[in-house]
Amino acid sequence: MNAPSTSAEVARAHAHLVRDAATVLGAWSAPDARQEALRRSYLEHLASFPDGVAKTGPPAHLTASCVVLDSAGRNVLLTHHRRAGRWFQLGGHLEQGDRGLWAAAAREAREESGILGVEPLPEPVQLDRHVLAGDFGRCREHLDVRYAAMATEGAAPQVGPESLDLRWWPVDALPEGTRGELSPLVDLARRALGLG
Repeated sequence: MNAPSTSAEVARAHAHLVRDAATVLGAWSAPDARQEALRRSYLEHLASFPDGVAKTGPPAHLTASCVVLDSAGRNVLLTHHRRAGRWFQLGGHLEQGDRGLWAAAAREAREESGILGVEPLPEPVQLDRHVLAGDFGRCREHLDVRYAAMATEGAAPQVGPESLDLRWWPVDALPEGTRGELSPLVDLARRALGLG
């Protein structure tokens, strides 16, 4: 199948993802005023850009990610992203074949961790809008919808092609330069998973 080339074709090919994202974000109860403002801005973005979930859409677009914790909630699985050169939770762009945000987060978590049984919780735990630093082509800003999942006991992660490394990190000793962003996400994930 040929990739859509015009903005209208991209919008048609990704219309199911826009509908799903609008439904998910429309029903999501934000935990605080900052998250509520982000939720509203994401919905405005989707209303303004019919191709706003596609990598080939506007330079700012929705993404889906998943923070994966071990079964004790003491360690978090992070990827050392090849393009950004930093440690992050697992995640990335929505693809035309995804059924929705949750499915994209689950696919990304499985692809980037090599753990096939990763099942995110049904609802997002956090939204995060960030400008990209690194070699991301035309992508300039991600409107990330973040889910949480627990790995099965003894799960053995495998480094994928998008990562320089993949490693379990203690939740109270995250890599330098990531604590400000990842600590709140890990805390929310631990609570949502009943681990903290």
